[in-house]
Amino acid sequence: MRLLVTGGAGFVGATLALAFKRDFPAWEITALDNLYRKGSELSLPRLAAAGVEFRRGDVRHRQDIEECDGFDLLIECSAEPSAKAGYGDSPDYLIDTNLGGAAHCLEACRKNGAGMIFLSTSRVYPLGGLRALPLRETPEGLDPAVDAAGPGWSHDGITTGFPLAGPRSLYGATKLGAELLITEYGHAYDLPCVVTRAGMISGPWQMGKVDQGVIVLWAARHLFGGKLAYVGWGGAGQQRRDVLHVDDLYDLMRCQVETLADHRGRVFNAGGGRRNAISLRALTAACEERAGRRIAIGSVAETHASDIPWYVTDNAEVTAATGWRPTRDLDGILDDVFDWLRAHRETLEPLLAG
Repeated sequence: MRLLVTGGAGFVGATLALAFKRDFPAWEITALDNLYRKGSELSLPRLAAAGVEFRRGDVRHRQDIEECDGFDLLIECSAEPSAKAGYGDSPDYLIDTNLGGAAHCLEACRKNGAGMIFLSTSRVYPLGGLRALPLRETPEGLDPAVDAAGPGWSHDGITTGFPLAGPRSLYGATKLGAELLITEYGHAYDLPCVVTRAGMISGPWQMGKVDQGVIVLWAARHLFGGKLAYVGWGGAGQQRRDVLHVDDLYDLMRCQVETLADHRGRVFNAGGGRRNAISLRALTAACEERAGRRIAIGSVAETHASDIPWYVTDNAEVTAATGWRPTRDLDGILDDVFDWLRAHRETLEPLLAG
């Protein structure tokens, strides 16, 4: 197997490349990345030590993908991953990377007769629909009633049947547009392609920021110091998301690679699910316990145009199709993150402290 991972020095891409090389040492694995995101350069020694070839390149540039000619499968992890990208400034980088880059990857797959696994996002689901869910305040954070349900949603979470009409953020639009291109390329050129709409992913080696990677951000600020704030939805920290350990995502990706022909053309949701759902306020308490300290948490009542109050993944479809389900719980995710932050404090504190 000759595997190309785009975004291969990023958090998810590098984790997947390293895990595939560990489990399939005979595979030829190439990681392509433009090193745009701060901290991605930390992946290079890890990739080299494992025997993963690194190529500096950018999916926005067709020739960079073409120079990686000769692969059997492409895992597309490259992205501008922030749901706030493009608000208040130019969306060019976002569109050129997430949509144009996906088109370049698909064209390379066509030329190589290769398959694709595309890492999409839960943010393809429209803001209006998610904001209209009948949520109530509970001790654990915002949540629908146990018996509440509607098209594509229930107390168990969001399914791929959730209605797609309406705006969803510029980021979500680029990922949904890429999904549509993948569907057409798969049909027109008989390419085996699978789309995975991932929820919030976390784990070691994620460079957490306010707009992406909140679990690591919260942990790092509690451990190293810095400012944090509950932003939006009244500034109470009640908004709630489920969290998927990046190693659980690898387990799914490995299953999809090994059964790609069986699931070609499918779109799946994949996330931590209800048991791994947490509010920002509860995340603060969990981080205080692990860090052994408290820090001041600010409050901003105003809600950003791209924010949502609740998202939990319903994994029933992907579990029924593949047998996969997440096995790492929220405590394990947080423990892994804190252990990693402490073990690499000298390197990470300058990057992640506020």
